[in-house]
Amino acid sequence: MCLAIPGQIVEFESAAKHMATIDVSGVKRQVNVDLLRGSPLEVGDWVLIHVGFAMSKISEAQAQEQLQLLTMLGEAEGALEELEGYQFAEERSPHAQ
Repeated sequence: MCLAIPGQIVEFESAAKHMATIDVSGVKRQVNVDLLRGSPLEVGDWVLIHVGFAMSKISEAQAQEQLQLLTMLGEAEGALEELEGYQFAEERSPHAQ
């Protein structure tokens, strides 16, 4: 199943703000935020993530509602497993295949 997962921006990798570290229920991953160039993004903002890209900016209330729904549907664990696959080349371990 393809899910859009809510996460909170905890830092930007550079002043250009192409990549951000996003926290999703304690799991942190690098996410490309270039698709949201028209929306001002700051640390603390919530975004919906799909396949390693931030797709839209959402409110904290919307994020919490989405996380609750994922939990109620039994999809929260699957969403976190999907998030584990969100790695860009520079983030991969040298031992990863």
